Amino acid sequence: MVWNRDTLAVILGGGRGTRLAPLTLARAKPAINLAGKFRLIDIPVSNCINSNVMKIFVATQFLSTGLHRHLFSTYRFDRFSEGFVEPLSAEQTPTNAQWFQGTADAIRQSLHYIVEWNIKYVLILSGDHLYSMDYRRILQFHADRNAEVTVSTIPLPEQDVSRMGIMQLDENARIVNFVEKPKDPAVQRQMQSSEQTIASFGIDPSGRRHLGSMGIYVFNKSTLLEMLNNYSHTDFGREVIPEAVRSKRTFAYVYDGYWEDIGTIEAYYHTNLRLTDPLPPFDFYREEWPIYTHPRYLPGVKINGGQVERAILCEGSVVDRAEIHHSIVGIRQMINEGTHIRDSLILGADYYDREDSLEAEKGAPCDIPLGIGRKVTIERAIIDKNTHIGDGAKIRSWEGRPDEDGDGFYVRSGVVIIPRGGVVQPGREI
Repeated sequence: MVWNRDTLAVILGGGRGTRLAPLTLARAKPAINLAGKFRLIDIPVSNCINSNVMKIFVATQFLSTGLHRHLFSTYRFDRFSEGFVEPLSAEQTPTNAQWFQGTADAIRQSLHYIVEWNIKYVLILSGDHLYSMDYRRILQFHADRNAEVTVSTIPLPEQDVSRMGIMQLDENARIVNFVEKPKDPAVQRQMQSSEQTIASFGIDPSGRRHLGSMGIYVFNKSTLLEMLNNYSHTDFGREVIPEAVRSKRTFAYVYDGYWEDIGTIEAYYHTNLRLTDPLPPFDFYREEWPIYTHPRYLPGVKINGGQVERAILCEGSVVDRAEIHHSIVGIRQMINEGTHIRDSLILGADYYDREDSLEAEKGAPCDIPLGIGRKVTIERAIIDKNTHIGDGAKIRSWEGRPDEDGDGFYVRSGVVIIPRGGVVQPGREI
């Protein structure tokens, strides 16, 4: 049996997150809000804690202050535990003065912190995926096969093949071929697994003949040190894993639960809204597998009338005779009388308005209260944190709307986005 005290987890905090802009213009990708009150980073950290993997590093680089603040204020272990959640920031050293050059380089530049621990396994995770996994199972799988490297994989439909690393396995689940994000249709066909191979893992192969990398890796500590010290590889998917397939005992752990890569505005928008379904694909209500986040001392949601249907409303918010359909409302959000919100993500606020001072987050004077005013219409939109939406404003989009960088707004994948701290004047139509 694998003892989890022998495992250290490193969560990769991601790069610039350009595909999630403008949400990443003011924050790191793992710090983006999820389901109203959580952050993306809470998912892998919670999976670690629930799996009893308590030694956790988070490699960060871009716009990391807010993410660091969240980690420090949320994850505190008692003095009788070896557990910790600590950031590993890109830093200059006597031998290196560069930023992280990729996922593998982020681990390489942090190796001097990892080697300090008397561990056997390093669990490497991504900070922008939504899933629930007991890491004890992949660690036990890794130990049972005497593996040097294990890659978690999931069966994919054909349309997702070009965005993930694709692998082929033998009858013992050892990886025999790996191609990172194949674009060539001929290579995609070549990388198909047989229906018998997929079915051998207890999985229905219908429409899912490719096995894609989930960005979850288990390395023996000695193997990781050898591969990163002896090679100049900077990326796990493009370089390290293909090299491991050639030279190390590299296996695949096949996972068939819900998993979503939240790397684009389109994925972020649809993944959040699916959480409002009566039976959502990801369950935040599992008492035995809680998702942790920063504890807040806020009152419950206050609803002074109106209509709410298929919506998630978070603590500290006030809804005053408004209509909310198929939407998520974040913490401390003020929604005033006569407002209609549909198919939208309202990310909430970091603070309540002070009665003696109404100012936009950017520092410009603003006489529009924080929150959403009266008789506002919002459809197919993402309203970022700390925004001021004036009375009578109309913010609407539609599927297929071209991307646009407008005056105080953006359009991405048919979704209109009001950026963090934005101001929409009364009566304006976007």
